[in-house]
Amino acid sequence: MTDLPFDSLAALADSAPTLPGFDDGAADAARARQDTLTKPPGSLGRLEELAIFMAGWRGDPRPHVFDAQALVFAGNHGITARGVSPFPPEVTAQMVANFERGGAAINQLCRHAGARLSVVPLELDRPTADFTEAPAMTEAECLDAMRTGAEAVDPKCDVLILGEMGIGNSTVSAALACAVCGGPAVDWVGRGTGADDAGVARKIATVEAGLSRHADATGLAILAALGGREQAAICGAILAARVARIPVLLDGFICTAAAAPLFAADPAFLAHARVAHVSREPGHARLCAAIGQDPLLDLGMALGEGTGAALALSLLRAALECHNGMATFAEAGVAGG
Repeated sequence: MTDLPFDSLAALADSAPTLPGFDDGAADAARARQDTLTKPPGSLGRLEELAIFMAGWRGDPRPHVFDAQALVFAGNHGITARGVSPFPPEVTAQMVANFERGGAAINQLCRHAGARLSVVPLELDRPTADFTEAPAMTEAECLDAMRTGAEAVDPKCDVLILGEMGIGNSTVSAALACAVCGGPAVDWVGRGTGADDAGVARKIATVEAGLSRHADATGLAILAALGGREQAAICGAILAARVARIPVLLDGFICTAAAAPLFAADPAFLAHARVAHVSREPGHARLCAAIGQDPLLDLGMALGEGTGAALALSLLRAALECHNGMATFAEAGVAGG
């Protein structure tokens, strides 16, 4: 379904110009409608922006969310052997089972927002390599995980919510963000799932060692060098959504950092994506600024799982209810339109 060149990372990186684009005509019509609704122009702020964003990517001046798909990808990481997380890697599989039983926060928020949730574990019994000693993934492994992510996307959905689970992946995210944006590792490393000061120091040292070893990696090669299978799957899903012109809501720091190598390859790869919320992880606001994203929500969250994106879906639905349901000045018989 993807029509993407999954034969090499270089071919994928060159595919941005061939992907479907934003429908300016539908967006202009949506913008014109906003200007006739019974409110002062621009008074609904980012709700208006979201409606126009949806119109352009869905090619419909009156877009709707009839079907919202949420995908949570899960992977394990070799760097956990370095003590970068207070939790063992076995927790990844345990949380996947919790998702499947409906017991996690993302289950509740998807039910509330009206999204169908699928959890996709990626070879949890085979962690990626320790990126301080070798590339986290071979190119073939990275492409395979990206393909899995792409194939998980339903091309008939109206919006895609992306989340992740993986013990150690806040360290992976710090490494990805630092590799794409630069600066010292300390600027990108946070406490993740509750690391103490010694744990944070180990995370910083691990990121520094990984960046030193893979200093020559650029663009999508950063993903294979430093990322995990869930990060690669997120990138694959983003690309598949672009082929189908499905808008994407990215969750917090881990999801945004997963997408950062796509931005490094070509910023156009993320044109159809919005960061749903700003995480309290210290690197997230910095990363969003670097890739030109203004997150929709700021609730002090740092859970992952796609929870912030699921909350943003409710905001998106509210934007479209106003866009499609409000009366125009002419329809309401109100002067001033």
